[in-house]
Amino acid sequence: MTTSGLLRVCKPFTNYIKNINITNNNAISGNLLLSQTVLLQSIRNGSFLNKSIKFFDNLRYCSLESASELWKSVTSVSNAGKRRGRGKSVIKAKDLNKNQKIGFGKVPIMFPGLNSTVIQGDMTIEQRPFTEQEKLFYFHGQETKTVLSPTKRNKCHPLHRGWTGGQQGGRKVGPPTHESFEGFESWILYCNYLSVMTSNMGRTKRCRLFVITGNKKGLAGFIMLSGSDFKTTINAAKNKAGQRLIYIERYNDHTVFHDFFSQFGNTKIFVEQRPKGYGLRCHRVIRTCCEAIGITDLYAKVEGSKNVAYIVKAFFIGLLQQKTHEQIAEEKGLHLVEMRKENNYFPTVLASPTVVRDSTEIEPNEILDFKNYVMNGRIPLKTKSPLPFFTKLPSWLIHLRKLEHHRNQDEVIIRLRAEYGDICSFLTEKYPEARASKWRKHDKKQEEST
Repeated sequence: MTTSGLLRVCKPFTNYIKNINITNNNAISGNLLLSQTVLLQSIRNGSFLNKSIKFFDNLRYCSLESASELWKSVTSVSNAGKRRGRGKSVIKAKDLNKNQKIGFGKVPIMFPGLNSTVIQGDMTIEQRPFTEQEKLFYFHGQETKTVLSPTKRNKCHPLHRGWTGGQQGGRKVGPPTHESFEGFESWILYCNYLSVMTSNMGRTKRCRLFVITGNKKGLAGFIMLSGSDFKTTINAAKNKAGQRLIYIERYNDHTVFHDFFSQFGNTKIFVEQRPKGYGLRCHRVIRTCCEAIGITDLYAKVEGSKNVAYIVKAFFIGLLQQKTHEQIAEEKGLHLVEMRKENNYFPTVLASPTVVRDSTEIEPNEILDFKNYVMNGRIPLKTKSPLPFFTKLPSWLIHLRKLEHHRNQDEVIIRLRAEYGDICSFLTEKYPEARASKWRKHDKKQEEST
């Protein structure tokens, strides 16, 4: 094989042959300064170190480029890559000089020209540690506080982080940006990120939000909006929801006027009125809507589709269709009377019509019950709780037979003590021998205690 053939094998091998020829020629000419050994080394012409760091062998000195160029080499993504959604996991540039100041460390030192003046009066300041007075002045001053105190993350209350930790649903995003919305608050009910692959722009991202805003005093509005960016979309959604406010009337400013049934699409909602202090026992979307409106006591049952938009629309339709007590009294032409257990079923007139109908004008098949009239004849289906497993065993029948003669014993004892003052028969006055015996087991203990 000729020498020209060897040159075509590989580049390092050709460099090796060239070095041999050079050393032979130099040895013949008598140049003893050159090394007689052959060095074979492969070098990459382009690398990160060659671009960012320059080495000098003799002085052992390296000159670094600027920090921005170094961070750019690590965090940069091309424009074409950004359009195609690349560079998501690239780290962000960090400011390593943040919250730092020259001379303010574990041992505070004064550096003239850097953290202090060079000349003070007629004297030139030398480099020295801070005195105690200077430490108090510098470390407790307003300027030093802003530099030395690290930025703290605003910790959010766990109840304000939304329904779940990984999604935006249920989080508060503040009132609309207009000045007229004082006392308002907005919540995210639904958040979804969409991505569509296009032929010219690559993958485009979209954000869809469902936002509700209210002042907790009966005013509330909602809207679903889509946009390219989350921040701009949430601001636009808050403002547009504030422009679509609806006023909802409440009973005693804490609950609905009456029970109602509502439906939107395949979503069905049954809402019941509850007394004060009951709370909100309902779907989380309805609970957030009630918080925006100002309803604090409610029970709601959702059946069918659990679509967030359907639930909100069905709930607002039911709220808008409810009737006040005055409207119901005018429609029926009768007094609307309420009887509660806590009031010992004492009748309380809630509303009266302008013209009251006579008893002869009331038809026999007319609905006079308030719940049946409000629900349009619908009756909620409530399933019974399943019986425990031991009721199907034969030992349960034996247990019932043993307790047969003790049935309602406690209730009878309470009734006899209330009516006769003692445990005795109702024939005690006619037949004195029916009175209970005088000797009792715990009479002495009761007398001692009294």
